Amino acid sequence: MKKLLNALPVLMMVAILAACGSNNGAASTPAPTNNTAAEGSEAEVKAPVKTELKMALTVDPDGLDPHRTTAASTFQITNNIYDTLVKVSLDGEFVPGLAEEWKVSEDGLTIAFKLREGVKFHNGREMTAEDVKFSFERLKGEESPRAGDFANIVSITAVDHYNIEFVTKALDVALVSQFAYPWTAIVPEEAAEQLRNNPVGTGPFKLEQWVPQQQIVLTRNNDYFTPAKLEKVSFIMMPDATSQITALQSGELDIISVSGDAVPQFENNSDYSIIETQANAVQVMAMNLDNEALSDARVRQAINYAVDKQALIDTVWWGYGQEIGSHYPPMLKEYLDTNEAIIYDPEKAKQLLEEAGYAQGLTLEMYLPSSYPNYVAAGQVIADQLKKVGLTINIHTVEWGFWLSDVYTGRKYDLTVTGHTGRLDPYALLARYHSESKENYMNYKNERVDEILTQVQQERDEQQRLELYQELQQILAEDVPALYIQSPIGLTVTAANVAGYQSYPIDIYEMKDVYFTN
Repeated sequence: MKKLLNALPVLMMVAILAACGSNNGAASTPAPTNNTAAEGSEAEVKAPVKTELKMALTVDPDGLDPHRTTAASTFQITNNIYDTLVKVSLDGEFVPGLAEEWKVSEDGLTIAFKLREGVKFHNGREMTAEDVKFSFERLKGEESPRAGDFANIVSITAVDHYNIEFVTKALDVALVSQFAYPWTAIVPEEAAEQLRNNPVGTGPFKLEQWVPQQQIVLTRNNDYFTPAKLEKVSFIMMPDATSQITALQSGELDIISVSGDAVPQFENNSDYSIIETQANAVQVMAMNLDNEALSDARVRQAINYAVDKQALIDTVWWGYGQEIGSHYPPMLKEYLDTNEAIIYDPEKAKQLLEEAGYAQGLTLEMYLPSSYPNYVAAGQVIADQLKKVGLTINIHTVEWGFWLSDVYTGRKYDLTVTGHTGRLDPYALLARYHSESKENYMNYKNERVDEILTQVQQERDEQQRLELYQELQQILAEDVPALYIQSPIGLTVTAANVAGYQSYPIDIYEMKDVYFTN
């Protein structure tokens, strides 16, 4: 694995970077011009600090109404226009947002929020508890793609202007996390019908312009309780990676995301800073345990012993990835390092296959989604490595729609390579391993895993929950219903005078904290 920038917490808080770059016509604020370096010297005039930032995005949002979409490309932008009751810190802790504080009842069924006073929507009206109630009732409505996430909420009461209570039907120990996702943005009822194209929130930026497939321009909300450092942020739609790199190098862009093969163009160049961030995600080669051979743990373990994960990461992801031994990303606090449970050992793989009755070989069908070239490449590398221990892998590259319907939903496959993103609570990531889960496309069954997944939903003691989740990770590391490959590392390149750009455990950008140095 490529080394992260020191330890992960330090990596994710990369802030002040070296100064350079051009103005490129951006709005600027002049600094004082009467500074002198020493008595008798001529006055030094400081260069104006840029206050407009331009960032490349590959996909245009499908609208700017956070209650009517599931698209990550939308939330990356709307997170800067709207606010949520609870925010998430860099290390995954919950911190105040529009709510100053909150309290969960002793039975865990009621959560009460005290709102900030004096918060205003972009239309100038003060936000109150009635707006919070309207927003969550809208989220629970028939037109909301997230209605299922909030079905457990059975009543919402605006106690007064600044206090609101939510009551749930069943205990949800991860209830607070449900109020931190960007789709729980608070919106004003009078603007609700126009939010797709004319968003009105309480966030640090307002929409100035949206030219579909070209750019979205946000301007600073000066009434925000912690105003942004930048005056303007422009998201430029640029699907082509080469074009993004060229635009950054010419000064037309300030921030881009890159893949590992592009990093050498910016290494050892003081004009740029490279930021590596651990993703809240895992990438795996899933196995279908309905296959008789794969139902044998020895065969699954043999497959894991046969694959050199680091070589796979180096080949497909240019070394930017962190090996995992179970279905859990290292960036989350519940992570347990299980990499030593099964290490690369082809001879051990052959031994296990022989014990399982497959000394003469075994043929398996692998289905790979063509929309994800890295997954196709990873499948090909894995197949080559498995061939060395006597396994024949027939590769089928299929369209994304076919993969969703026949592989993921229909479970008609032996092996497949895919990725899974996490949320703020571990249950959402691990619940697919319950034997009755509709998302258990591996057809995995383990009584103890079912017990753990049932128990953690009722366990309110944080330490007990931690221990249960780590026990579950250990079981998966030994039972291996999948080849757990890596947690990916995101790569961002910025102009060297960009500071404050950070990565969060959910897929959002917090542009209010970004600024330019001079």
